[in-house]
Amino acid sequence: MKQHAPATLRNREPIAAVLARELPASGTVLEIAAGTGEHALFFAERFPALGWQPTDPSTEALASIAAYRADYPGENLAAPLLLDAADPDSWPVASADAIVCINMVHISPWEATLGLFAGAARVLSVGGAPLVLYGPYIEEGVDTAPSNRDFDASLKARNPHWGLRKAEALDALAAQHGMARSARHALPANNIVLVYRRT
Repeated sequence: MKQHAPATLRNREPIAAVLARELPASGTVLEIAAGTGEHALFFAERFPALGWQPTDPSTEALASIAAYRADYPGENLAAPLLLDAADPDSWPVASADAIVCINMVHISPWEATLGLFAGAARVLSVGGAPLVLYGPYIEEGVDTAPSNRDFDASLKARNPHWGLRKAEALDALAAQHGMARSARHALPANNIVLVYRRT
């Protein structure tokens, strides 16, 4: 029942270092597209003062998250919830103190990202509550690594609605929802973290 994503072991520490800088000291973190649940388990343990709410649109992923949660001795990792980012009006969460979304934007249709920002603008408070996005992105004025170009081509071959997104397109989308980028963090393996907050 437990699923495993090999990349989790490689990227969880660098992501955690960024989250330590960007997340609030307390409150509820809504994780969108939590996948296997390995990140949720790791981050809940790393940040015990935060309540971690994992979500995913896949029933298989929800089962995996629940299986990992069953082994977690702490009390700050909530039961996973079904959430489709592309349908923000149906999100089962009314408010959150932060949103974390890892490796979803490029492995989903653009509609999921549209819904992500629309939902974030509704559930996050003005000012400090961050929307934290991790993954590979294309940036204007920054050379795209060959590995990322190859990854983009492979994604589009699997599904023409997938692919690396332009960071500037996310900035423009954020602006449409009264949000703005507050930080950019370069991470290993040509990935970055983009942080947005309501203005």
